[in-house]
Amino acid sequence: MSATDRSTASATVPSDHAAIVAEITSWLALAAEEVDRNFLENRGDITAAVGRMNEEALSGDRAAFHQQQLLLSRIYQMMTTIPGEPIAEGSVLLHEITRSLETATIASEDRCVAPGTLESAPVDGREYLSWLKNLVRGHRAYKHPYYTEFIRYDARPEDLRTYVIQESLVDARFDDLLAMMQIGTSGPSKMEIAKNFWDEMGNGNPEEVHTHLFNKIYEVFGIQDGDIEGAVTANDLLSGNLAVLITRYRQMYPEAVGFLGMTEWLAPSRFQNVVRAWERLGLPDAGITYHRLHITIDSKHAAGWFHNVVLPAASSEHMRRGIARGALWRANSSARYLDERLDGVRVTA
Repeated sequence: MSATDRSTASATVPSDHAAIVAEITSWLALAAEEVDRNFLENRGDITAAVGRMNEEALSGDRAAFHQQQLLLSRIYQMMTTIPGEPIAEGSVLLHEITRSLETATIASEDRCVAPGTLESAPVDGREYLSWLKNLVRGHRAYKHPYYTEFIRYDARPEDLRTYVIQESLVDARFDDLLAMMQIGTSGPSKMEIAKNFWDEMGNGNPEEVHTHLFNKIYEVFGIQDGDIEGAVTANDLLSGNLAVLITRYRQMYPEAVGFLGMTEWLAPSRFQNVVRAWERLGLPDAGITYHRLHITIDSKHAAGWFHNVVLPAASSEHMRRGIARGALWRANSSARYLDERLDGVRVTA
């Protein structure tokens, strides 16, 4: 169907969430000008349909939540991939839809932050850092039983395959997240992010680039690109979407500091359990290099991040609030999807 045909076919905007997501997804491979030329006349109906989906997702409708995060994930995939032909990036209508999805996602995450928490942050930098760490140490996500009990002792090869697919939404693009985050930074913060990024790049060795090593896990399990979207839940999609959201906007730099900092701080303990499971199952050694490396590297990165990125920023109330907000977004969203995973494996056990 041509873009003109699609425009005619879309004169009546679908009311079903899956149908509106499919409709908007079909625009992503069109040039931005073509999208706006053919679909802007339906702007009010389209944005209203997306708004209804957001409202239902916020009210707890799981189907609406999944479609909301699926659409945002597809849009972000378009925005973070080099295309071979024109795409919808830059479309006025698509930008409005994206901002509606992002705003709703932010509102949902903020509702999960206990009232008064952000306001209770200490002013002194060192005290703030201790407070921030203790905030997450006391969180269910810190030593989650999905890792400490299920992955470590009970996970089977098929469970690790599913785990890798679900984690790919953050782990497999961490280098790009750092690259987007560092724009506009300076001094020790920029240098710390750069060191982190260079480690992700294998310190210049193509065979040790971390995304390359992560893909080795795909090879062990025979995971194809087409396997991913159908295997991830709404909470998995949310985790990946939050990581892109907080790194693509300069105004969300504080949230990125907290979110990615906690991602690295939590990783070593979690990955130790993955390595134990991998060794217990006797899986090919080449597939676990990524996790082994990050047990050591992320411990160093987290320490450097706290000292060179968090502490310099903690002199600002705006930064303190945003860093804590991002850290809690990471902890809260992580706990939700790990709870979901644990419930899933218990049901199938």
